[in-house]
Amino acid sequence: MDKSLLRMATMEVQDRPEGYYKRLYFKTVAECDMIKWTRRLGLISIHTGLPSQTEWVLRNLNVTWELTVMDKSGRERTLEQSRSQFTETSVTLCWSGGDRLPDYQQISTLQLYGVRRLACVSPKRPVCRSLMAKLDMQTLTKNMQVIGQDRLVQLKLLQPGIIIGVWRDQCSVAFIMFTLHFHKLVERSTQGSSVCSYVEPVVQPPYCDIDPEYGLHGYQLHIVLHNTVCELMSGSFSQLFCHRTQISDGLIQLTVISSTNLSQHTPLSGDITLPWRCEALQGTVENCCIMSLTLLDEFRKPFKCVTSPVSAELERTPVCYDYDGEHYLIHYQDSDVQVKMLLVWMNEQKQFILISLVVYVSVCYVNKYFSRDY
Repeated sequence: MDKSLLRMATMEVQDRPEGYYKRLYFKTVAECDMIKWTRRLGLISIHTGLPSQTEWVLRNLNVTWELTVMDKSGRERTLEQSRSQFTETSVTLCWSGGDRLPDYQQISTLQLYGVRRLACVSPKRPVCRSLMAKLDMQTLTKNMQVIGQDRLVQLKLLQPGIIIGVWRDQCSVAFIMFTLHFHKLVERSTQGSSVCSYVEPVVQPPYCDIDPEYGLHGYQLHIVLHNTVCELMSGSFSQLFCHRTQISDGLIQLTVISSTNLSQHTPLSGDITLPWRCEALQGTVENCCIMSLTLLDEFRKPFKCVTSPVSAELERTPVCYDYDGEHYLIHYQDSDVQVKMLLVWMNEQKQFILISLVVYVSVCYVNKYFSRDY
């Protein structure tokens, strides 16, 4: 080798900071490993429209999740997850409080990380962290809702997908629960950095200027009601539509289950409850569960994905007179979508039946997604 080239190569090596090549090696190993496992994400479920092996890939990539809690004095505490429960389209994560967390009123920031420990022979395995959410508690507590309680805890919904269980008549935290939808979960859990979240590429659906109802038909919904222990109901519904004349109050209405069509009514396999555990204590909050919703567009691509704890409120005036039991309404709402589910409690059968399910999508969201102007 030419002496000048050798000298330049030597200088380049010397200019690298300490540990550079070690980090480069582990990064290369991680990327190769990721390519191997994420090929599995190309296997799409015909029922959900999502990768069918998301849980399998996450487990084989050694992915877990950590929660970093910062209080108003600037002190940070990082918690490893206490429990996780996978369902068909989501995962529920829980961190127990104990004496490791400040009172919820003293929390200033919550940060959720996907954590991947690389498989290697070293006893101290390298760790990659991907920031998934950074939440300002001062902003969240302004719109915080109490969605249920039992004799020990009160559930406070900070925003869709995140609840804090607070000990009754106290401010101390019993547990913090996140529900994460499977859509791009592998990427969000592994492909961000410790300071930046993964940014999903924007893929615009094909534009169509021929079909006057383009963006109003061909939807498919997959919905799961579950809790932290078991699944209550799962269903897929296709060919959902809304005529242009049915658009009202800036919302596109997709009727999934009609209260007047008895053949569509669906029984639940258990009570609407949300069991919880916190170290030595446990309990069950009634009339609460978790809703995981996947709405696909006419190209069978995820259009809107939601997973969040929800509450069932007693309806004083029955909406459907085919059943004489107590009626309950589950109402979910964010800036893009609303979901209304009507259930009836059949006292003799000791069973809930879902008798109405309607999804309302914001016209603004549809217009932006399909480049329309409804």
